[in-house]
Amino acid sequence: MTDATIQSSRRAAGLPAAVPTTAAGEPKLRKNKRKWGGWWFVGPFMIVFTLVFVAPLAYAIYLSLFRETLIGGNAFVGFENYLTALSDPKFWEATLRVSLFLVIQVPIMLFLAMFAALALDSARLRWVPFYRLSIFLPYAVPGVVAVMIWAYMYGSQFGLVADLNHFLGITLPSPLAENLIMISIGNIVTWEFVGYNMLIFFSALKAVPQELYEAAEIDGAGTFRTIWSIKLPQIRGAILIATLFSIIGSFQLFNEPSIMQALAPNAISSYFTPNMYAFNLSFAGSQFNYAAAIAIVSGLITMVVAYAAQIAGNKK
Repeated sequence: MTDATIQSSRRAAGLPAAVPTTAAGEPKLRKNKRKWGGWWFVGPFMIVFTLVFVAPLAYAIYLSLFRETLIGGNAFVGFENYLTALSDPKFWEATLRVSLFLVIQVPIMLFLAMFAALALDSARLRWVPFYRLSIFLPYAVPGVVAVMIWAYMYGSQFGLVADLNHFLGITLPSPLAENLIMISIGNIVTWEFVGYNMLIFFSALKAVPQELYEAAEIDGAGTFRTIWSIKLPQIRGAILIATLFSIIGSFQLFNEPSIMQALAPNAISSYFTPNMYAFNLSFAGSQFNYAAAIAIVSGLITMVVAYAAQIAGNKK
């Protein structure tokens, strides 16, 4: 029976025609045409991502491999700028300062955000949207404006501290003093970002299945037991994300000390944080090549710390 007869019989029986075969008896596979529709959606993002992230990063790496010389202009020095950065006491002092800031400020901020989220999710508060918006509102205030508001209250010659000293007839220590400046900056950052982290936790709590709460209630679990055994484990991913964002933000600390430097020049140096050090090297000292190396080394340290925190958070 020929192939034509077989195919006619299959069509008469309502069956699809047989797959065409080659001379060797192997079925012929249709060549799939490549579809480019997905790139119309991904393409705009890739273009913006390349322009605002990949290109500046590549240029910074390029700058870090050179050094400006009096004779001959830029000279290729390889990794010499990185070796200098690793032995720079100012850079390590700034890095240790933001590391201490991270260890103290971030847990306090996340604890306050978690407390607020749990309180809003407890179903024991009235006007939850009002409280949620009130806590989140400081994050909507531009960072520069927020620092100026708090700097005005911190001033010992004007503002809240000065008014309290005049009203009480005492001399309160200035929050802009050298031994209190990190606490003052931590207070500003906490005020700014508690609402942001609270919203992350609150959204995660709303996604917890209600069946778990019903089972806990049947088993006689109290409020704190429910929080510890159900709510916190269920929002573990949100806690990890908020922690990673906070770690990155701590190493990127710049706006608060940079703006407050004019009010506390003795307490905030030009290398108070790694970002301030790189900024001042670049725009005040015209050391663009070394500033690029400082920025890249600081970014690598941030990446390592964030990755270590992610590994620790993923362990069960």
